[in-house]
Amino acid sequence: MPELRRVPVNGIELNVAEAGSGPAVLLLHGFPHTWQLWGEVMAGLSDRYRVIAPDLRGFGASTRAEAGYDAASLAEDVAALVDALGVPSVAVVGIDAGTPPAFLLALRRPELVRRLVVMESLLGRLPGAEDFLAGGAPWWFGFHAVPGLAETVLEGNEARYIDWFLDAGTLGEGPQPQVRDAFVRAYTGPEALRCAFSYYRALPESAAQIEKAVATTRLTVPTMAVGAHPVGAALERQLRPIADDLTGHIIEDCGHIIPLHRPQALLELLRPFLAGDPAPLTPARG
Repeated sequence: MPELRRVPVNGIELNVAEAGSGPAVLLLHGFPHTWQLWGEVMAGLSDRYRVIAPDLRGFGASTRAEAGYDAASLAEDVAALVDALGVPSVAVVGIDAGTPPAFLLALRRPELVRRLVVMESLLGRLPGAEDFLAGGAPWWFGFHAVPGLAETVLEGNEARYIDWFLDAGTLGEGPQPQVRDAFVRAYTGPEALRCAFSYYRALPESAAQIEKAVATTRLTVPTMAVGAHPVGAALERQLRPIADDLTGHIIEDCGHIIPLHRPQALLELLRPFLAGDPAPLTPARG
């Protein structure tokens, strides 16, 4: 089992899970997840890496901060965590809400990030996602973005709401019961919901931060973009014009929550990429 500890960073405390030893790999979850999203991935990497999986600011058992849910602030939290742990460099893996801060960290601190893996998310308004967004953003983006609305409507019905995302994100297969229960507990109550939805409410600010950053800086860190359903190759297309070293993969027959739905297929991509070996020539299958 991973070891849990609380690490002070930027005026808050992050709940951090760690396992294994060796070069550091940092795993950043999204919504509606906690560090437990990465259970099987941690087990599959900890034989050769020091695997570090925090609950992001406001999520899980980390401090429910009033502000700081924009991508730049989250990236600063991650950089401070790496410094606090005494790690000289990390490979960073982000999915969903964890992708924008992972990207900004690699863009701004390439000396700290030796490799970057991003999954199933978009980077603000960067070109390349037009096909994916042709019908508009997913419905919950607007619902979550209205201050005070979603947490008021959902209080008392959190489990059913979280189950919808978990079922959709695994194409109906759902996670293990203990993982599902951990996620539901983490997102139950108005304060937990407020923090989760604060990420969505900061999306315009995060998009502006990303646009400003890529206007003057290229992504030089070796990067892998991994897609599934529904984002697919949209993230790779956004990255292609601004990345010097980019590999793209689609995991077929896989839902949005890749580490839960197809962890072994993800590990087949992560192991060679993190080691610096050539990536597989064919897309991974679940």
